[in-house]
Amino acid sequence: MTSIFRHTLLAAALGLGALTATAQDFRIGFVNTDRIFRESNPAKAAQTKLEQEFSKREKELDEQGNQLKAASDKFEREAPTLPESQRANRQRQLVEQDRDFQRRRREFQEDLGVRKNEELQAVIERANRVIKQVAEGEKYDLVIQEAVYINPKHDITDKVLKVINAGK
Repeated sequence: MTSIFRHTLLAAALGLGALTATAQDFRIGFVNTDRIFRESNPAKAAQTKLEQEFSKREKELDEQGNQLKAASDKFEREAPTLPESQRANRQRQLVEQDRDFQRRRREFQEDLGVRKNEELQAVIERANRVIKQVAEGEKYDLVIQEAVYINPKHDITDKVLKVINAGK
């Protein structure tokens, strides 16, 4: 009986040793996607491109909103002195202008969202290619992009940013 116990214990020790050796060879890396979106040159270029593309429409919407507010304020001041028919007419015009403004604002937000997703997708695809390149070059077995906690020694975000920003 002691012999069986000894053999079992020896087998467990050998198995644990093999498992430890395998675990030491297993390399894990982590990439902080938020940092890639904030700090990489392609992400910054995409943000600049979106700002240039949508700045004119945003400015026009801001102007339309300011005009609507001014017209609304003017109506509020003058409403008590206006005849009922004029008051109803101007109120109807303000409601129509507000509806048009809200529609244009919604369209702007939708268009901006679609374009932003397109640009971010291109950044993600490029980042994933670079992550794969770094992982293969440095023999990582696993690279994760989201985690509740990660030990900083596994963070390879700086390496990935370096390659992305170098434009390789």
